[in-house]
Amino acid sequence: MAYDRELISNGNPMEAIVGFSRAVRVGPFVSIGGTAPVGLDGKTVGVGDVAAQTRQCIEIIKTALEAAGSGLHDVVRTRVILTDIDNWKAAIDVRKEYFHDVRPVDTIMAVDRFVNPEWLVELEADAVIAGWSS
Repeated sequence: MAYDRELISNGNPMEAIVGFSRAVRVGPFVSIGGTAPVGLDGKTVGVGDVAAQTRQCIEIIKTALEAAGSGLHDVVRTRVILTDIDNWKAAIDVRKEYFHDVRPVDTIMAVDRFVNPEWLVELEADAVIAGWSS
């Protein structure tokens, strides 16, 4: 069975420049790539505050999932990517607020830096839409 491929955009001008989508849905599967803590004005939300940045990332993911006909309740995997692994607890405490009952699998990792040095965290998520049928 072939599934349609739906590209979900949030209007970020970098999507066209770099060639990426905020999310991609194929059948019941939704993947959301590295999500940075950026506000609608294009500026970093919560400069210096890992918790605020994590919350912004999850809110962007939530909006993308909803645009794909899904929601946070369908998330099966998250990836929390930090520039300082010592900030893991602050990020995970926020993640837990959103996913406490859903309990997706998770990976926590650190990288040297992101494209924007103000970003302390990015998140990725994968979802499978429960009860989906073609």
